[in-house]
Amino acid sequence: MQKQWMLRRRKIDRNILKKININPILLSVLANRGITSETDVVDFMNPSIDKLHDPILMKDMDKGTDIIIDAIHKKKKIAIYGDYDADGITSTFILYSAFSSCGADVKYHIPDRVKEGYGINEASIECLHKEGFNTIITCDNGISAISQIKRAKELGMTVVVTDHHDVPFEGTDEIIPDADAVIDPKQKECKYPFKMLCGAGIAFKFVQVVYDKLGIDKNKSFEFIEYAAIGTICDVVDLLGENRIIAKCGLEMLNRTQNLGIQALVDENSLNIGSITSYHVGFVLGPCINATGRLDNAVLALKLFLSQDKKTATKLAKKLRELNMERQNITMKGLEEIVDVVENSDLKKDRVLVVYREGIHESVAGIIAGRLKEKYNLPSIVLTNGEFMAKGSGRSIDEYNMFEELSKCRDLFENFGGHQMAAGMSIKHENIDELRRRLNQNCTLTEKDIIPKVRIDKALPLENINFKIIKDLKSLEPFGKGNSSPLFAERNIAVFKVYFMGKDKNTVKLFCRLKNSMEKMDAIIFNGGEKFRELVLDLNFKTIFMDFVFSPSINEFNGNTSIQLIVRDFRMSKI
Repeated sequence: MQKQWMLRRRKIDRNILKKININPILLSVLANRGITSETDVVDFMNPSIDKLHDPILMKDMDKGTDIIIDAIHKKKKIAIYGDYDADGITSTFILYSAFSSCGADVKYHIPDRVKEGYGINEASIECLHKEGFNTIITCDNGISAISQIKRAKELGMTVVVTDHHDVPFEGTDEIIPDADAVIDPKQKECKYPFKMLCGAGIAFKFVQVVYDKLGIDKNKSFEFIEYAAIGTICDVVDLLGENRIIAKCGLEMLNRTQNLGIQALVDENSLNIGSITSYHVGFVLGPCINATGRLDNAVLALKLFLSQDKKTATKLAKKLRELNMERQNITMKGLEEIVDVVENSDLKKDRVLVVYREGIHESVAGIIAGRLKEKYNLPSIVLTNGEFMAKGSGRSIDEYNMFEELSKCRDLFENFGGHQMAAGMSIKHENIDELRRRLNQNCTLTEKDIIPKVRIDKALPLENINFKIIKDLKSLEPFGKGNSSPLFAERNIAVFKVYFMGKDKNTVKLFCRLKNSMEKMDAIIFNGGEKFRELVLDLNFKTIFMDFVFSPSINEFNGNTSIQLIVRDFRMSKI
């Protein structure tokens, strides 16, 4: 599908340039991310732990931490009820490690994705009660567990919820679980100034308060930021505000980590401590952590983080990588099946894709939904057969609030939860067609909405690119949701030579000539060979002119350093 190139046009305050020594290009990029005031620019460029908000400002934080401290003092049995993704695992690790260091009688429970499903499972609550656990604290879940928490209270248990997901609602009324304390900044009554923390971020905040109340050095709580950074990056929350501080400072800690499990996982993936970026966390380490909850049991990843000897850590890291490779194969096969269903049915007419396919591994339904969304640029829900009913996940585009739209169909679900861009659900088979019908009937997406957008930060002539600009742009890292890697564009670039590289010849190396000069600059297009051949029918050209959307980078090869464009999208110039 042809993408629509859109140049961002947020105005910058040029008076800031007189007060702050900053590259004007960076100022334009920051303005495009909503960072326009002098204070916000300074804070963004200088993230530090001392700029984090006071966690006691969160609704029920004072009450919830008092409950846990009382349980620690009275030696009550505390159960941490986590989740099976990277955010849930790091949240559980943070709470378990912190409570253990305070002398708590504590255990963790991470649900089995297939047997127990997402969130709190009522049968698991009853098992914990029988084992003598009278205090439960959730992390990365619980805000939607209305009936499950009601059951825990009937059993006489004390429940503290820490979560970051959207609060369920009916009409305009929030539905809050009847727990003893509910800590979720997305509650209307919560006055905490930052609403986009992930589960691990909130767990870290909880530990800050517990340590402070117990008189433990605050620097001890800051040691958990590297784990909060993993959860923050892997959960794809906006890397702005406090999330930027956690991700930036956490990555710095991660690159000198003493955790044997993380060291082993880095080694197993042929990476190096000291050069780990948000990309490595989000697309290399994170998928290995998530694979345990998808194909085995997420406790494996938690045990990796808790490893106290190198041999155990190495063995677990190897297992995580093997599971991720298996997950990749299962995902590829499942995606092929789902695309085949769409292409050979009347689903192609829909604006919201709801696809059921028996035999798809339910643990990869969300990944496949994401790939489906990328292929068609439509909100996509992939459902498969669970143990008792259909289960699945959805992924959305910016123009469609999936959580709100699914909430209008809540009577069709046995269980569902999520946020604007993603959701998980359980639904009876007989309700799937009705779900598809209602979502499409209510859908207001236009033709313009479903055209994929490429949002360009600034037009940037190639002759203006230098090593300093590239270094300055790196100061905006870590990149991720809300702070995407800057994209630039230039028209009428003279391309005089091309090579196709890689096993399948799908990587394209281009040699470009700068305007009014004989100097050249290299460009590379990953996975663009097929499209390039479609656009350029005669590959024996002397010179062609192309438009690029690109990121400038530094290429180091055989001891030589040069500037290279990473081309994100391209088309033939209209000259």
